[in-house]
Amino acid sequence: MNEHLLKILIIGDGNVGKSSFLHRYVNGQFNKTYKMTMGVDYAVKLLHWSDKEKVRLQLWDIAGQERFISMNRVYYKGALGCVVMFDVTSSASFLSCRHWKRDLDNKAMLPNGESIPCILLANKCDLPQRVVPPDSIDRFSKANGFIAWMEISVKENKNVGEAMRRLVQEILSVESSLDSLQPKPQEIVNPQLDSVCDGGAGCC
Repeated sequence: MNEHLLKILIIGDGNVGKSSFLHRYVNGQFNKTYKMTMGVDYAVKLLHWSDKEKVRLQLWDIAGQERFISMNRVYYKGALGCVVMFDVTSSASFLSCRHWKRDLDNKAMLPNGESIPCILLANKCDLPQRVVPPDSIDRFSKANGFIAWMEISVKENKNVGEAMRRLVQEILSVESSLDSLQPKPQEIVNPQLDSVCDGGAGCC
């Protein structure tokens, strides 16, 4: 059985629900009180993707506070996909997504130099005090190179697994296309004579 190892980042402003998202997705649990992430939090989840494939996810929850951002280049290294998250009740967290995406595109790239697959998640859609309309999210997502965007509610477990499955699917598709572009190893052909020498006069 083939196993894929994928490093996925979870980025966005502080207090948008990144840590809650991580714990909901990995452990199936929701806790109203989470401590602020200091630098980075880390978790692993194994997916039985198909009869022939397993996918092991390394999920990196990156702190959203400005004082930790200088370390992002280190944290981003080797990432193959990313979640950018904001809170639909906070216009500031939505506006910050442009900065997060640009920073990501500058620091994390695929081997061919293109941006890594990235999904935009609008968290807390269960709350009534929404200030970011869907049409604004849609325009922003298309203009900034996201593979898709989804409304999610970590609290109600809405679209959490679906969003990650969409991202993993895109990462595997990109990996497959990159592998097909790699030059195939040349067959080694040993030099040989057209005919076998039988020891006659024509032999040296």
